[in-house]
Amino acid sequence: MSTPSPKDRLAALVDDPDEDPVLTRSRLRFAAMLVGIGVLHFVAPRPFERIVPRWFPWRREAVLWSGVAEVASGVLVAVPRTRRAGGALAFLTILAVYPANVQMAIDASRGRSQVDNVPVWAAWLRLPMQFPMLVRAWKLAR
Repeated sequence: MSTPSPKDRLAALVDDPDEDPVLTRSRLRFAAMLVGIGVLHFVAPRPFERIVPRWFPWRREAVLWSGVAEVASGVLVAVPRTRRAGGALAFLTILAVYPANVQMAIDASRGRSQVDNVPVWAAWLRLPMQFPMLVRAWKLAR
C-alpha cells in the first residue's frame, strides 16, 4: 500500500464530497484570494497602511491584524469542517476594512491618492465590489 502524496493529502483536506464541485472550486478560489491578500499585508504593508483612515491611530497594527484575519479566514474557508467559521471571519474582516476602501476613494478624488497609479474610477469601483465578497463570505458562514 502506498502512502498518499502531499498533494493527495491536501486535496482530501479541502474536498467536500457532499459539495457541488463548482461550489468547491468557488470556495477554494475565495480562500486563495483571502490568503493571497492577507500575505500581501506582510510582504508589502505600505500601500495598505496608506489607505487606513487618518482618524484611526494604529495604522501598522491594523494592517498586520487584518492580514492575520484574512489569512486565517482563507485557511478556515478552505477546509470544509471550518468553512462556516472562516466565512464569518471573512465577513467581519471585509466589513472592518471597508473604511480603508472609502478612504482610498476619497483620497483619489482629491488628487491625493495614497496608493500609486490607482485611477479615481478604480478606487470608487472598488467600493461596490466589496459587496459580492461580503455576500460570498455570508453564504459560507451559513
